[in-house]
Amino acid sequence: MSAIREKDKKYNIHSWSAQGALNPIVVTKAEGIYFWDEDGKRYADMSAQLVNSNLGHGNRAIIDAIIEQANKIPFMGPGFAMDCRSDAAEAIVELSTFPEGSKVFFTNAGAEANENAIKIARQFTGKWKIFSQYRCYHGSSAGAGMLTGEPRHFFNEPGGPGFVKYDGPYPYRAPHACKFESEDDVADFYLELLENQILYEGPEQTAAIWLESIVGSNGILIAPKKWYQGVRALCDKYDILMVADEVMAGWYRTGKPFAFMHFDYQPDMITFAKGVTCGYIPIGGVVVTPAIAKFFDETTLGCGLTYSAHPMGCAAAVATIKEYQDQNIEEAMKAPAKVLADTLDSFVDKHACVGEVRHIGLFSAIELVKDKETREPIVPFGKDPEGIMKKILGMLVADGFWTYSHENMFVICPPLTITAEEMTEQLAIVDKVLDSVDKMI
Repeated sequence: MSAIREKDKKYNIHSWSAQGALNPIVVTKAEGIYFWDEDGKRYADMSAQLVNSNLGHGNRAIIDAIIEQANKIPFMGPGFAMDCRSDAAEAIVELSTFPEGSKVFFTNAGAEANENAIKIARQFTGKWKIFSQYRCYHGSSAGAGMLTGEPRHFFNEPGGPGFVKYDGPYPYRAPHACKFESEDDVADFYLELLENQILYEGPEQTAAIWLESIVGSNGILIAPKKWYQGVRALCDKYDILMVADEVMAGWYRTGKPFAFMHFDYQPDMITFAKGVTCGYIPIGGVVVTPAIAKFFDETTLGCGLTYSAHPMGCAAAVATIKEYQDQNIEEAMKAPAKVLADTLDSFVDKHACVGEVRHIGLFSAIELVKDKETREPIVPFGKDPEGIMKKILGMLVADGFWTYSHENMFVICPPLTITAEEMTEQLAIVDKVLDSVDKMI
């Protein structure tokens, strides 16, 4: 064991892991879409770390912005006005296409963005129930962990009151009795379920409905346009806020600045983090509409953080947004995105273990099954007693392909700077590993 790994295991506690069995890779270098371990082995970062390194490793413009701000004023409490704070908030509001008068409350990460958005929603509406979707992830802190609708929220239970879960569109795993003939059928079915729940729980007590604009780690679940517009209509009908979690799906990951822009609706709040600085400095936040912003002109905002609108984070955000535009990321990512889409689609016919693939932009997942006919997942929901997914990831990593899995799926979400040629090279590794999985099942 290397000295670095030995010290890591002695002093560090790693997330979502039993510590004794860990054998973390020691990283010594990172550049572009790659990183290297202490033995010189190169890995393609095909999950962009935690789907946040959107511009890859070593972007000089972001690094220089952080250095410049550190030399100027590295920290100042959140109660002071600073150029970097104003510039960052302005750039984010403009990119969001929210109306004039919209504002940003800055946090340090995505979970904190959702935590504070919960408080804002409850204050603004005077109501207390919060709806969020099964098979979603919004963070692991107290409130965000209760928003989360997959097994990681069990660690937060019993939690605070008022959190209600609903089923969002996932036609591949819909009840067997459902026979959908169109995307509109899918939307209509799940919208009826949701409206029933609103009525059962009481719209006069319901403050907000949360959704990941596109469900991320839980499988890149892309709902029909009619679903998003229908949720917007229900929120308007019952005077409920609609909150779009763009922490993972935002910042051009889907091919647009924010994922909600694909579906022709506008939420009342956006929560964001990750790609706003590509992880170079932690920062997140909540964008609110003019109505919500105006409410807090006369009402005290019940949110505060020592590091809210951290100067170096804000400077990094300004530089990152400029880099997305200077590199014309929206256009540049189209070629590798097409390679990704075409290749993943071909895997459905080619591989017995591939039940379904889902993709939009450079945001994709492969869902693995034991049987295409029954759609039985390769591992049971919430469990992997035989370590099958861990074994599959191990095969990918052995060939230098880095990503992560969730349930019976693994994601392919590389930096947006990947080229079509690099994408082709990496997907050949996936193809080879899926051949082995076919034999495994």
